[in-house]
Amino acid sequence: MARPTSSHSKPGRTLLLLLALILALGGTMFLQKAFTPKLGLDLAGGTTVTLSPVTQNGAAPPQEILDRAVNIIRDRVNGTGISDAEVAKSGDNIIISIPGVGQSEAIKLVATTAELRFRQVLAMEATQLPQELPTQAPTPGASPNGSASPNASASPSAKSQPSSTRSAGTPGPSVSPTGKALSSALTAPTPTATGGAAKPETTRGAQSDQRQQRQKGQEAKATPTPSASPSGTQQPADPGMNTAGIDPAVLKQFQALDCTDPKKRGQGVQDDPNKQYAACESDGSYKYVLDKAKVVGTDIDTASAGVRQGTTEWLVQLDFKSKGASAWATLTAQAVSAPDPRNKVAVVLDGVVITAPNIISAIPGGRAEITGGFDQKSATDLAEQLKYGALPLKFERSSVDTVSSTLGQDQLQGGLVSGIIGLALVVVYCLLYYRGLGIVAVLSLVVATILTYTAVVVLGHNANFRLSLPHIIGLVVSIGITADSFIVYFERIRDEMKEGRRTLRAAVEVAWVRARRTILIADAVMFIAAVVLYALAVGGVAGFAFAMGLTTLIDILVVFMFTKPFIAMLARLKFFAKGHPLSGLDSERMSADHGGSAGRTTTPQEA
Repeated sequence: MARPTSSHSKPGRTLLLLLALILALGGTMFLQKAFTPKLGLDLAGGTTVTLSPVTQNGAAPPQEILDRAVNIIRDRVNGTGISDAEVAKSGDNIIISIPGVGQSEAIKLVATTAELRFRQVLAMEATQLPQELPTQAPTPGASPNGSASPNASASPSAKSQPSSTRSAGTPGPSVSPTGKALSSALTAPTPTATGGAAKPETTRGAQSDQRQQRQKGQEAKATPTPSASPSGTQQPADPGMNTAGIDPAVLKQFQALDCTDPKKRGQGVQDDPNKQYAACESDGSYKYVLDKAKVVGTDIDTASAGVRQGTTEWLVQLDFKSKGASAWATLTAQAVSAPDPRNKVAVVLDGVVITAPNIISAIPGGRAEITGGFDQKSATDLAEQLKYGALPLKFERSSVDTVSSTLGQDQLQGGLVSGIIGLALVVVYCLLYYRGLGIVAVLSLVVATILTYTAVVVLGHNANFRLSLPHIIGLVVSIGITADSFIVYFERIRDEMKEGRRTLRAAVEVAWVRARRTILIADAVMFIAAVVLYALAVGGVAGFAFAMGLTTLIDILVVFMFTKPFIAMLARLKFFAKGHPLSGLDSERMSADHGGSAGRTTTPQEA
């Protein structure tokens, strides 16, 4: 007879762990104020956006490029395969349907090209700022280990250079392409004077004057931000501007560039990385002449959103591929030895400069950060756009429509009713056939239902998991999978009991050792099928596979953490141990179930 382990002898401890898990999920729901699952496109409606490609010669784009754009957009709106968003081609157009998302949010998510460039600044000039822009005075932050850097100026001229810190009357940054103020910078470990690693931060954000004084001498300045002239008029170009190495055509574009008009800032323009480029800052406060792009978005290996340790500041972390890491180190080494403003590297996203920090030392290691002005959603959106890559085409919106649900409440209620009917039939069968053991099956189904509901709600709030009809079908099918695990275990207990050589408590333990192998193999087959289906399918089929895989894991959790320890506790009761006729373990019922082939009847021994 197999000896019970400590976990077998203390089933109450396992049940307490399960209770703690349920309370943790419930507490998460309460803290996030999420009490109902999110619904998919067919049950809740959403937004449909039609994008039309824009080419230079007006010709139809190649189908392979259009297919690549479809895949990138699909990754953006449904990268996990569980948000129920749909992306499809219709001729040369791309139609995107996103559940439960407002129009402006949907447009920003799918239409942004997300073309990222890192360019050295060759020249820059302050522009006239609109009077209605915010007037908060941001000051640059610094790392405790950073090195001092010279103040940035509006031009390389040594005469009357304004400070890089904006005064209280200077407008701050406005909305960026990601929907937030991107007063941001790139940081990475750099050697200090003592050989240690430091992160020169070049964040430009709203800081107090006292903090600025504490950090004096350590600051790695952000985007050069001289104060606007008191008159608010356009500052003339510095006659001493260094134009060496600048393409005359690009210089002419720079002089004619009007960054005060948001419509003329070049948002969404696909700049050629192999040519110099004249660009505006996202808030229109500066315009730049930028060198050829030395590092581009395709050099990024991964991008992720996170929170800076010890703070609540959201940032986007970049890891470059080996080629990109080498190019990034070379670019920063080239910039650090150049005179102002050529000691700056501009980060250009979709044609506009989102930041242009000073580079105070070469940055090896292949890592960088974009910080400032982010909340969780804007940081996550930018990271997703950079991670999945830039769109190979520029698109314009042909139409944006709000769509209603295709099924509605009637179909949703029908699906829920069918699930309840199926659950009720399983409960009735278990009670009629297994009697007292059927109560264990019913309670196990209740626990599985609670875990499934809380998991769906938490996933919906944190991973944008949305319930559509295929998801509901997958959850309903799981009822049979869960009940099957109980039946396997119950029958193994009966097989041990009918021999008459074991007490119920011993039979529970021996039957578990043998039944759990069968349960794990059956659930493993189901889970592997769900993983393969999820990996190869898209849309509703992938959603069905995800729901089936989720409930398979929940089934294993319930059987191991509730069904087994609960039966072990019931085995101590005389009602079950002595084989009461209603327990489902009485000798007459077990001998009848097995056809009396053993030629004898047995009575369970009391534990």
